[in-house]
Amino acid sequence: MTHHPSRGRRPGRALLGVAATVLAGTLAFSGCASGTATTSASTPAADNATALLTIPREDMGTFTRNFNPFSPNAAPMTTQAIHESMLIYNPAAGNTVPWLATEWAASDDNRTLTFTLRDGVQWSDGEPLVADDVAYTFELQKEIMGGFEYLDSVTASDAHTVVFTFSRDYSPALYEIGQMPIVPKHVWEAIEDPAKATNETPVGTGPYTEITNFAAQSFTLGKNPHYWQPDAQHIEGIKMLAFAGNDGANLAAANGDVDWAPQYIPNIERTFISRDPEHRHYWFPPTGSMINFMVNTTKAPFNDVNVRKALSMAIDREQIVSVGMSGYTEPADCTGLSGSYETWKDASLQDSCDWIERDVDAANALLDEAGYPKGADGQRTLPDGSPFTFDFSVGSTSSDWVSVANVISQNLADVGITMTVDAPDWSAVVAGYETGDFDSGIVWSSNDPTPYQYYLNLMSPTKVKPVGEQTHDNYGRFGSADAQALLDQFAATQDEETQHEIVDDLQALYGQELPTIPLFPGPEWGAYNDSRFVGWPTADDPYATLGTRAPTTVLVLTTLEPR
Repeated sequence: MTHHPSRGRRPGRALLGVAATVLAGTLAFSGCASGTATTSASTPAADNATALLTIPREDMGTFTRNFNPFSPNAAPMTTQAIHESMLIYNPAAGNTVPWLATEWAASDDNRTLTFTLRDGVQWSDGEPLVADDVAYTFELQKEIMGGFEYLDSVTASDAHTVVFTFSRDYSPALYEIGQMPIVPKHVWEAIEDPAKATNETPVGTGPYTEITNFAAQSFTLGKNPHYWQPDAQHIEGIKMLAFAGNDGANLAAANGDVDWAPQYIPNIERTFISRDPEHRHYWFPPTGSMINFMVNTTKAPFNDVNVRKALSMAIDREQIVSVGMSGYTEPADCTGLSGSYETWKDASLQDSCDWIERDVDAANALLDEAGYPKGADGQRTLPDGSPFTFDFSVGSTSSDWVSVANVISQNLADVGITMTVDAPDWSAVVAGYETGDFDSGIVWSSNDPTPYQYYLNLMSPTKVKPVGEQTHDNYGRFGSADAQALLDQFAATQDEETQHEIVDDLQALYGQELPTIPLFPGPEWGAYNDSRFVGWPTADDPYATLGTRAPTTVLVLTTLEPR
């Protein structure tokens, strides 16, 4: 329910009025030492039917038994294997899959959206899923996490029908509502403080809900005994392994101790594929997110657009992509949109800005003109005479992003700016982002069917929280009234041509204001070893992405079969 900056993924499909038609008929059916997995990927084929799908988590040295889907500290698989949503948007193929709901429709005035729930769905404790569960979920979400300001009411009109009523036209609502993980009212209404609950024995509708074993560095999930798709529970269960960094997780992958490796692997052909080319594969689709060099615009000098542009001019995106990302992606362009939003990009703007290519001379000139002079030692100062220095916060476990930060630091030294890479645990980094107690950092943007949410989370004043107050969206705390006016126009129309025109204007404004500094489209990491399980998504069969933290993860979990 939050956008985790550590990894946390498209032609536009924001039309509520046509959603049911577009989507009809599409039902388809994330340490330990590397040798500690009790069910290794080298298990003999005869044992595959009872083997556990083994997945590393590279950014968690230990697990906490917290399966609260409203918590930013929930354990892996909480909203992928345990709690499900009414629909699933698949950015890899650009399609939407009905899940807990079979259909939905908007009213003629687009002020109500009605979902019809699937018959026969039970919670893992055997109780039926009903519309009251959906309504209660949104009540809790608004109470705990906020958001959904446009919702006037959520009403269960009968056991299988839930009606969402809006206070205003809001075309992006379908996917925001449809992809919310649903919780059981009969369980959660008895919890005294849902925001702080750890939900150690969760009840969900997902395929793997049973905590069969839990330890600090590993836990296992068994089959939901009441799953609505029993024929899709081909695998026996899931085993999660904790690793304090990419290196340990990558070693486990290289040794064949895990089946699914959803983390950054440098030199993947040599370090992973070459050990067993027949069974080892990877696919890194750029599915909607942009990796941004985020600055805290509540702080000087980052509140100066000229400084933001000079920083962008000073960095070498080609080097960042080559060194930091092993060449797996490409540099960002002037729109700030990732490649998967290609149909939304204004071609006339893509390469028109003066801040996307590295130009040290231009960066120096802009900083001089803006009042940030170099001293005799070559180091720049702020207008008050203090040194132009700042920190860049990044989680120590993300070796790729630490490399990116180091390249940026070296680049900025060429214009007399000292940037120190601060790499504690991700939990400390995220806490600083959320409260505004940071200088700069690196963030994976929102991932949605249209660019609306991307620009909303970067430029909307409604997403700006005061420093000290927690936010889960606009960490940079930049707000633009002009951007808000355009966003409101986008949300108020169902016409896709009009939406494209508005996004063109947003791209132009983004280029003028530079609320954040785009680096590169973020690949969704995904490598696998099919020695034990087959049926993985690929570029030729993009029924899901290969991410273990995405809404599409459940599609993979219900498709894989033992070899």
